[in-house]
Amino acid sequence: MALHSAPRLGVVVPSGNAAAEPEIGGLVSPAFNVHTARFPVLPGKDLRGRLATYNDVLPDVLASFGGLRLDAAVVSCTGSHYLLTPDGDRALCAELSEQVGAPVRSAALAILDTARAVGAEQLVLVSPYEPWLTELSHAYWESAGLTVDRVVKIRAGARFSPYDVTTEELVAQVREAELPEDAALLFTGTGMFTFDALAELGRDNGRTLLTSNLASAWWARDALGLPAEGPDAHPLLRRLAERTGTGAAAPTASTAPAAPGADRGAEAGAAAVAVP
Repeated sequence: MALHSAPRLGVVVPSGNAAAEPEIGGLVSPAFNVHTARFPVLPGKDLRGRLATYNDVLPDVLASFGGLRLDAAVVSCTGSHYLLTPDGDRALCAELSEQVGAPVRSAALAILDTARAVGAEQLVLVSPYEPWLTELSHAYWESAGLTVDRVVKIRAGARFSPYDVTTEELVAQVREAELPEDAALLFTGTGMFTFDALAELGRDNGRTLLTSNLASAWWARDALGLPAEGPDAHPLLRRLAERTGTGAAAPTASTAPAAPGADRGAEAGAAAVAVP
């Protein structure tokens, strides 16, 4: 596929998040070109204050893409949207979609879409957050109709810091939890690197493995009609579709407004599916 004709996925990330761009970019390539915008640096605010401000400034951050016409956009910060109810999150994303002229989804809603698409109604929440934010995350999923059977708290050394969790720490702490072989695990947090850990934790078992970035990529492909089990799809997306016995698209994406470049995206998407 020619680079100039590939659909454009906008990704909005916190300033210090180093994981979202490479993970989402790797998951959607070669079907999309990924373009990013960052939330502002907010000195003097604690974590909760920064997350609340992110929701307030999100329209301006999306506007910073300027004349770059997007085909879809993901807000790659789950923590800020856990401050909202799922209904409030949907309402905000609907307003942003109208503003952008293309479907906009939060990573939290993308997780919800993907979990339902693959039939994961009961989850083990794997969270690197501070306890108060893990509690907000738990409440968000329960209010959305999912059941959180268990919470596995992940530490970076002795503290909670998603950006600093190593693969070794993540794998070791999940294994120590002795989870069922058929559990559905949700690794929340777009800033925690997960690819290498998923390869270890998904070996020789039937677990469904969901992450914020994996769900964002699933949703983005669905928004342009590209199935997760397509021949050009990343192995983690294909594994998710195969292990759950479904190639079904997330049910809510079809309700999003059409992107200004929908015809261009559809043509490019068809070409991407044809790539062996």
